[in-house]
Amino acid sequence: MKRTQVLLYARRGAMAVIALLLLVAGVRSSWGTAQHVMLAKGRDHGTLRVASCAAETCTGPYAPGGGTTDHARVSIEKSVATKKGTYLAVVIKPGTTEAVRAGTSGVLLAWVPLGGALLLAALVIAGGLRRTRIAWWTALAGALLLGAAFLSL
Repeated sequence: MKRTQVLLYARRGAMAVIALLLLVAGVRSSWGTAQHVMLAKGRDHGTLRVASCAAETCTGPYAPGGGTTDHARVSIEKSVATKKGTYLAVVIKPGTTEAVRAGTSGVLLAWVPLGGALLLAALVIAGGLRRTRIAWWTALAGALLLGAAFLSL
């Protein structure tokens, strides 16, 4: 085997590892929130009325759904669509007073980091692996996920 072929295979291997690491990091960072929304059975469900917002979080009174624990005030991560006075369907993270959005919009918002990771991995796949068709599909999947999350707000 020639030296150039070895270097080519080493470069492709390194780019494949980088793309895989990006995707694993996207799934891992998304799963921290997504698990509470997607596996919500047995968790506290209810409605949060946004009373005040700080730089990164919004707080307000929580009205529990049927058979769940009452919390005086809960907080939720501030997003673009969170305004004072809005009512949000939420799931409470166990053992905390931190809430995450419930329903389809909650699932889509939880997977936003994976959408960004897909877009970044598409660049690595196209530039480092020279697999443009796979890169286009990866970028399209990331863009669709981010677009759907934006529209669900």
